[in-house]
Amino acid sequence: MTEPIKTDVVIIGAGPIGLFAVFELGLLDMKCHLIDILDKIGGQCAELYPEKPIYDIPGIPFTSAHGLVDALLQQIKPFNPQFHLNEMVEKVEKIGDPLFRVTTDQGKVFESKVVVIAAGGGSFQPKRPPIPGIEPYEGTSVFYAVRKMEAFRDKRVLIVGGGDSALDWTLNLAPIATHLTLLHRRSEFRAAPDSVNKMMALVGEGKIDFVLGQVTSLAGDNGQVSKAFVKTNDGSTFEIACDALLPFFGLTMKLGPVANWGFELKNNELIPVDTESFQTSVPGIFAIGDINWYPGKLKLILSGFHEGALMAQRAHRYIYPEKRLVFQYTTSSSSLQKKLGVAPERPQT
Repeated sequence: MTEPIKTDVVIIGAGPIGLFAVFELGLLDMKCHLIDILDKIGGQCAELYPEKPIYDIPGIPFTSAHGLVDALLQQIKPFNPQFHLNEMVEKVEKIGDPLFRVTTDQGKVFESKVVVIAAGGGSFQPKRPPIPGIEPYEGTSVFYAVRKMEAFRDKRVLIVGGGDSALDWTLNLAPIATHLTLLHRRSEFRAAPDSVNKMMALVGEGKIDFVLGQVTSLAGDNGQVSKAFVKTNDGSTFEIACDALLPFFGLTMKLGPVANWGFELKNNELIPVDTESFQTSVPGIFAIGDINWYPGKLKLILSGFHEGALMAQRAHRYIYPEKRLVFQYTTSSSSLQKKLGVAPERPQT
């Protein structure tokens, strides 16, 4: 077994609610590691609508989803949280009291005293493109995420899609692939304009190909794709030789492995919690944010912030039942201000 990473708290999900949980736990001297299946911090805010305006964060009349994530990262910087991206938690086991073993799909193992599930609506799962017979190639030569760039060195790579992920990986893999083709069904993109401009520059320099069309089928033996059949927008068809296909058709939310961790579930998709501490039916495991359920639940970011604050208080008592927990305010507590690095300097005498 991989040497476990030991910490006070493992937070599953690095969206706004998971990030704010770091702040509340940090005030109580609990160290956090965060695990997220995405390749970036920010959860749904970062992946689905980074530019979406948000108007209901208390005291902030307007911000963007991306702006909120950036502000939260700045807020939790004093607590030095550790992030593990591009990893999905597959198993959570209780191995002590209090102690859990958390294992990811990449074989990474954590041992923590508390587990906090802040996974929004569940884990992001890639949408499978409508290509007949794609299943035998998945995981061998068709990939929905890039775990290690080196796996595509000296390969003929075909990337399909027009969003940020497709453009980002086009730019990142172009220098190491022997040949790279970007295929999109239209000339308009849903990606950052700067990324589109850089991609078109590579096309102009003859370093990559850009094709308008859609993959209709694949060919290759034993799970190894050798070519993709493409139908262009004018109705013609041709072949693209490739060793690896990366389709980026967006993501959907599914509960995923969480459903197998022994919780009571509401409608097979939400985790019931108590409203005193937001603890699940398993002591020491908490659920905050959109993934939890209780009477009167509102799926709002501000509700998740409230849940994170109460969760942290109960988590501390769970880990340290013998310690007296004194409630303090950041506005008046010099010890909390010191943790945040904002304590005023005392005048020298």
